[in-house]
Amino acid sequence: MKKFYTYIIRCKNNTLYTGYTTDIVRRMNEHKKGINCKYTKNYGFNNLEIFFESNSKSTAMKLECYIKKLTRLKKIQIIQSPEILVNNFLKDKGENIRVGKIDYIDI
Repeated sequence: MKKFYTYIIRCKNNTLYTGYTTDIVRRMNEHKKGINCKYTKNYGFNNLEIFFESNSKSTAMKLECYIKKLTRLKKIQIIQSPEILVNNFLKDKGENIRVGKIDYIDI
């Protein structure tokens, strides 16, 4: 089954960038190299803060949109306590997502 990932990365200027992908390792390497993303090309890649794995592209994209609308403070709260997002976003959706941090993948 194909997996979809929504992620939050920290840039070198300490800003947070949110995106989604089907291949988290490939995408992080692209961000590191500054390719396929104007934002990280301009502001640099520092680290992957957190990612959320789902089984549907629709869920990953909706989650990305939801996170992008949040304030910086709320994004930091999600990084520190991802269950906040899982509980708020998935309420009544019946979708399961897995929360991951940098130590789950080798980038």
